[in-house]
Amino acid sequence: MKRSILPLLLLLILVACNVEQRKEIDFKEWGNYWFQGKAEISSFQLSQHRYGESRAGQAVLIFVTEDFSRKKHVKLDNPDEAGKDKISVLKMNQTRDFITGIYPYHMMLSAFTPTKEASQGLKFTASVQEWCGQTFTQFNLSKKDSYKGKLYSYFEKEGDQSINIQGLMEDELWNLLRINPNQIPLGSARIIPSLFDQRFNHQPFASEEAFISIKDISERRSQLEVIYAKGFRELRIDFEKTFPFHIMGWEEVTIRSNGQQEKTTATRLAVSTIDYWKHNKIEDEYLRQELRLQ
Repeated sequence: MKRSILPLLLLLILVACNVEQRKEIDFKEWGNYWFQGKAEISSFQLSQHRYGESRAGQAVLIFVTEDFSRKKHVKLDNPDEAGKDKISVLKMNQTRDFITGIYPYHMMLSAFTPTKEASQGLKFTASVQEWCGQTFTQFNLSKKDSYKGKLYSYFEKEGDQSINIQGLMEDELWNLLRINPNQIPLGSARIIPSLFDQRFNHQPFASEEAFISIKDISERRSQLEVIYAKGFRELRIDFEKTFPFHIMGWEEVTIRSNGQQEKTTATRLAVSTIDYWKHNKIEDEYLRQELRLQ
């Protein structure tokens, strides 16, 4: 009798150890594009609203797959030796550069989302540098939908703080869209607003009720829309309907307490799939011109 039970127990253990995989995705097609050892770089003409005015600037989206450490939440140096600690992620780096009067803003946001495993994003970071000082924010997934975070800021009222929060990161929606729009939870959800938005508005970190939808805007394009229930923020991302779901632009709207709307927009200029880390010589600078980067 004990022998007959043993196989069943082993089966239950194996099932419990299996991680749920993403569904309704053609991973053969997906892998042919994303696992070719290159990154996708897109440049955008940016109109960033800051200090009551729209500022002309430039944004860049960099999407690339990496072998990530489940435990340390960093890129693995030796993935072939990592065993079960290795997990494949899609990384988005988003940069924004613009001028406010005499001084510049340099911003960067990173999001790391498992490619095949149906898990929320593992890590999110954002940094802002301008002549007044710099700030850095990082959130790591601690369990199913909970994040532990740190904020380091030069502002006295913010200082260095630790944050615990539950919800879906708005900044993950970009990665889910690129994996497949069918991975985005539609309808009402608890969303943690973008780390960039938190830096601009200096509001305490909190998850907010929001409504997520996707609609057709032309024969070839769709639009992801996020509307926050309290009416303080709206996000719209335009993307191509077919794989690999290129992002063509976005719009962010901040609504102030007096009803004033502050709008930020980005429109794609160029896109390239390239192993950019191998092109770091002076003679490679022509590649920036191809991407229409300043």
